[in-house]
Amino acid sequence: MTIYLFEGYLNINSSLRQVSIKKKENILYKKNMKYDSRTKLKIYKDLKLKNKNVTVTISPITFNDPQKKLHFLAGKSKSYTIGCNENGYYSSYTSDRFGFNNLDHLWDLKKIEYLIVGDSFAHGACVNRPKEISSVLQKISNKPAINLGYAANGPLSMLASLKEYSQMNFKNLIWLYFEGNDLADLSRELKTEILKNYYFMNNFNQNLASKQSYIDNQIDNTLLRSITLQDQILSEVNKNSIIKYKILKFIRLDKSKKKFKLIFSKKNLNITPLKEFKQVLILGKKIANKKNANFYFVYLPQYERYKNRIPKNQDKYDDIKKIVNELDIQFIDLHEEVFKKEKDPTNLFPFKMWGHYNELGYKKISERIYKNLSK
Repeated sequence: MTIYLFEGYLNINSSLRQVSIKKKENILYKKNMKYDSRTKLKIYKDLKLKNKNVTVTISPITFNDPQKKLHFLAGKSKSYTIGCNENGYYSSYTSDRFGFNNLDHLWDLKKIEYLIVGDSFAHGACVNRPKEISSVLQKISNKPAINLGYAANGPLSMLASLKEYSQMNFKNLIWLYFEGNDLADLSRELKTEILKNYYFMNNFNQNLASKQSYIDNQIDNTLLRSITLQDQILSEVNKNSIIKYKILKFIRLDKSKKKFKLIFSKKNLNITPLKEFKQVLILGKKIANKKNANFYFVYLPQYERYKNRIPKNQDKYDDIKKIVNELDIQFIDLHEEVFKKEKDPTNLFPFKMWGHYNELGYKKISERIYKNLSK
């Protein structure tokens, strides 16, 4: 009975996402705007009819090489890429020659002013170009920037991206650290065989830039398998059997099993690998030093910080700041310099709800980063 009560709680909790979508729809309706309620799969299929070169942003973790020969760090190259929907529309962009969210011609430049590494926040999650950090920096500085950020990247993937794709000269390295999951991501990455090599082997390199055709093919194959599986599930769950299907999932305790699996898997992770994080930054700083580049560490706060939802024993803000200062890396504290100065910091999030930053949020943090770099 206790387990089924827990399953009921999880089902109610998951339904809150639909409530938040409805709330967003109502907000946009009052502004004579429409919320795009289609699924990413639906949009992908609609666009695929008109443009064969369409893909979606899925973490490189998902697109891991089935033969375990490569670990990808970005998406499919030179493709119209569908992102996420937190602001009422699905973000999209045309990827560059290496699958990142950049204008492709930037790779032909001999020197770059800003080289950015990070996760989905660097990637430009849920906003369109030129509203993401890289584009805003380029606009206000009138100088080129290349963005090596991608969804679900942790610190070790950021270091790997630097080693793989930073052959050009750059003046400023901007390391975007998201407090919500970067340390947990690092714990996972340190258990990934190929990524560990970037940590333990100074000269390790997969030469990914020369293998983009293979990467593109693997991404296409993985996406096709995923879509085929989803189509099979949808065909089995027709309108007449949706209620029956939900009841079956409840009886099987699907959500509880998934939750317990996640809890037990986290027990095997060192969720606060501060020592390893410090070493990753040391390795990143060495790369910047070789290029005679400035190294800026940018602290990105999460939504929960402004809703008092971060347990004290999980708040590593002071620890991270101490590490960065010990390494003599310039620390840009967006929590102090941007969000705390807002009357309501949640105004910088989509519809004042949990998620990535909205267009205003990206704009304000980009402007603050630029001001710090211009001192």
